Amino acid sequence: MNNTILLIEDDPGVLENLKVLLIQEKYNVITAVDGYEGVVEAKKHIPDLIICDILMPKMNGYEVLKTLSIDSRTDTIPFLFLTAKTDIGDIRKGMGLGADDYLIKPYDIDELLNAIDIRLNKFLKIKGNQLDHLEEKTNEKGQLSENERIFLTVNNKPQFIKIKLITHIVAERQYTNLVLEDGTKILIRKSLSYWENILPDTLFVRIHRSIIINLDYVLKVEKWFKNSYKVILKDTYGCFIMSRRYASKLKNQF
Repeated sequence: MNNTILLIEDDPGVLENLKVLLIQEKYNVITAVDGYEGVVEAKKHIPDLIICDILMPKMNGYEVLKTLSIDSRTDTIPFLFLTAKTDIGDIRKGMGLGADDYLIKPYDIDELLNAIDIRLNKFLKIKGNQLDHLEEKTNEKGQLSENERIFLTVNNKPQFIKIKLITHIVAERQYTNLVLEDGTKILIRKSLSYWENILPDTLFVRIHRSIIINLDYVLKVEKWFKNSYKVILKDTYGCFIMSRRYASKLKNQF
């Protein structure tokens, strides 16, 4: 699958020329004509890399980077500034906000393509190894910390996901469905026992042979039929029957 690059540029000529160049290099290209639209497109498509101008209407490049940096879905996307601003203070500001590179207009095509290639290769190397090496980040119990992130593919886009944003996990044969805070479901070829072993037991509890829940999303626990219990999650995340063998883990907490 070709990598996707988001171009955020308010100059139509520059935007079109750069788009044509990247398409010729076999990249999928998404465009935005101002900073606000760029943020919307970044969160919608989760591109593999972002190239952004600085001086733009509605939201400048610094504001775009800052906004995307506080969203767990977009904060790890490689970010390149492409701008006519050459003051060293501007460059330091951009790099201080987390930009990965800073290229000056008029840019050298080979330099630009090389910068893209370097950042994408580094990013793809990380994403290629992350899920297979979760065990390297576990604690003495063999578990991840609750503030850990894992690399998963969401809507065909790989990205870092905070563990604490997983509301519950449901087994589906040899797969498991991870449900996120925003309602996104991620089907993964991992067993429920796998997740039970690596997720922190201070936050995640198995309540049924096919369900693990995040305690932070539990609204209440009610008595149910024949000494079983019903676990109701906050908002619209659902409710589940807790089997008696797991009841002792939760009934005294809620």
